[in-house]
Amino acid sequence: MKPKNILAILFLVCFFFEANAQRNELKLTLDEAIELASKQSIDAFRNKNMFRASYWEFRYFKADKLPSLNLDATPLDFSKYRRREYNFQTNEEEYVQREFMNSDFGLSLNQNVTLTGGTVFLRSELGMTKNLSGEKNTSYRSTPISIGYRQDLNGYNRMKWDSKIEPLKYEKAKKTLIQSTEQLATKATRKFFDLISAQIQLSIAENKKAKDDTLYKIGEGRFQVGTVTQNDLLNLELNQLNSKQEVNKAKLELIRTQSEMNSFLGLDKESKITCIIPKEIPTLQVKANEALGKALENNPELINQQQQLLQEDRRVAQAKSEAGLNTSIFALYGLDQASPEFKDVYTDPDQSQRFRLGVNIPIVDWGRRKGRYLMAESNREVERARIKQERIDFEQNVFQTVMEFNLQAEQVRNAALADTVAQKAYDVTFQRFLIGKVDVIDLNEVRSRLESAKKSYIAALNTYWDYYYQIRQLTLFDFEDNQTLSEEYEKILQN
Repeated sequence: MKPKNILAILFLVCFFFEANAQRNELKLTLDEAIELASKQSIDAFRNKNMFRASYWEFRYFKADKLPSLNLDATPLDFSKYRRREYNFQTNEEEYVQREFMNSDFGLSLNQNVTLTGGTVFLRSELGMTKNLSGEKNTSYRSTPISIGYRQDLNGYNRMKWDSKIEPLKYEKAKKTLIQSTEQLATKATRKFFDLISAQIQLSIAENKKAKDDTLYKIGEGRFQVGTVTQNDLLNLELNQLNSKQEVNKAKLELIRTQSEMNSFLGLDKESKITCIIPKEIPTLQVKANEALGKALENNPELINQQQQLLQEDRRVAQAKSEAGLNTSIFALYGLDQASPEFKDVYTDPDQSQRFRLGVNIPIVDWGRRKGRYLMAESNREVERARIKQERIDFEQNVFQTVMEFNLQAEQVRNAALADTVAQKAYDVTFQRFLIGKVDVIDLNEVRSRLESAKKSYIAALNTYWDYYYQIRQLTLFDFEDNQTLSEEYEKILQN
C-alpha cells in the first residue's frame, strides 16, 4: 500500500474518533437539561403513559353512556340423550332416546339511562330447533322486535355517581401530568447541580494539588536557605499528599454523578456532560396569597380531595340502599311467531309481554346491613377530618415555600459576593505567601474559606431553583411569564 494511502486511512480513523468523542460531549444549561429530561427520560415516558391510561379509563366511562349493539349467537347446539316419556299405545312411561339440534341468534341494542340507572333495550331474535329422531321435524321461532326496560329500585344509581366522579378523575389526571412535568424539572435541577458540585470539587482539588506542588517546591528551596522551618516543610508535604487523595476522591464522585445524570437523561453511558452554571436568576417575588389562590385552583391534590369525598358519599349511598327493601322491575313488550316453515316465521307475529317485579326484604340479618351503613358513615366522617387537616397543611406548605423562595434570591446574591471576596482574599494571601509574608497555616485557612464559599454559592443556586420549580409544581402557574401551565394533551395521545 502506498504511503499516501496509509496516511489517508490514518487521517480518516483519527477524524472518526475525534468526531465520536465530540458527539459524546455535551454542554448543557439548566433549561436544556430539563428539556432533555422531559423528552427522553424514563420518568417522562412513565408520566405520559400514566396519562394515556387515565384517558382510556375516561373514554370507557363515556362509552358506557352511549348505545351498545351486541350480537349473541349459538350456531350449533347438538343434544343426544334419553328422557322419560309417556307411551299412549302401551299406556306406560318409558325412556326414549332423542336427538336435537338447535341454533339461536340474537341482536340487541342497549342504552343505559343515567338519570334513573336503568337500561332500555331493543332486541331481535331468531331460533331453530330440529328433531333428529322420531318424526324428524323442524321448527322456527322469531321475535322480530321487542322493547324492554330493567331497573333496580333500591335508591343506588351507579351511573349517577360515576358521572360525578369520572370527569373529576380525568381532570385530576391532566393536572397531574403537568405537575409531573414540574416534578421532573425539580429532579433534573437537583441532578444538574449535583453534577456541577462534583465538577467544581474536582476543579478545586486539581487547582489545590497544582498549587500544593508549587508550594512544596518553593518550601524545599527556602528550607535549604533556612527561611522555612522543617515543621512548615512537613506541613507543605502533607498538604501535597492530601491534595492527591482529594483529586482521586473528586474524580470518583464525578464519575458517579455523571453516570446518574446520563441514566436519568437517557444518554449513552460514555456521554460526558459539562454543566453551565446559571449566571443570573429571575428578578421575581411571588405574593403568597396569589400563589395560594393559584394552588387551590390548579393543584391536582385539591381535585383528589373532592374525588375522595364523593367516593365516600357513594359508599354511604350504596350501603344505605342495601340496608332496606330491595326491589327491581323488568318489563318487556314484543312480537313473536313460530312456524315449521322458515318463510312463515315473520308472518303475522303475535304480541308477547312480560313484566317481573322482584322484592328482597331483609327479615333477620342480625344487624349486618345496618352495621355496614353505620360503618360507611363513620369512615366518611374520618375521611372528612383527614382531608380538612390535609387542606390546612397544604396551605401552610404553599405559604412556607413562597416565603423561602422570596428570601433565597438574596441568599444567592450574598453567596456570590462571598465567593468573589473569598477568591480575592486567597489571591492576595497566596501572593503574600510567595514573598514570605504569610505562613502555611494562614494560607490553608484562607483556602478553606474559598472552597467553602464556592460550595455555598452552588448550594444557594441549587436551593433557589429547587424552590422555583416547587412553586410551579404546587400552583401549576408560571409567575415569571404570568400564565397557567399547560400540556399538549392531544399530541401526547397521538404519539
